[in-house]
Amino acid sequence: MDIDIRSLGDLKLLKITGRITLGAGVDRLRNTLEDLLVGGSNRWVLDVSDVGMIDSSGIGLLVRYLTTAKQQGGALKLLNPSKFAVQTLKMIGVLNLFEVFEDQEAAVSSFE
Repeated sequence: MDIDIRSLGDLKLLKITGRITLGAGVDRLRNTLEDLLVGGSNRWVLDVSDVGMIDSSGIGLLVRYLTTAKQQGGALKLLNPSKFAVQTLKMIGVLNLFEVFEDQEAAVSSFE
């Protein structure tokens, strides 16, 4: 899995490519989000348009960091999730926890 991070002011846009699944994918995303938190960042847009697979451990990680970000006054928002990702989030019953956007500009401006 690859993660490209862009800063837009105090907002971080994370472009994730690959699979958010148990093992290397989840570990890489966890380490990235933890590093951002330690650095004082808690406002994230995750562009998951190129995430082909997300399993329950990946969803658990997203929910955990959504909660952590909110507790610190921030947010984790999803941009362009694939149909598979949306179906998986819906099936597990957590889709409604996330703000989901199809447009990067809308996702970014939702923080203002």
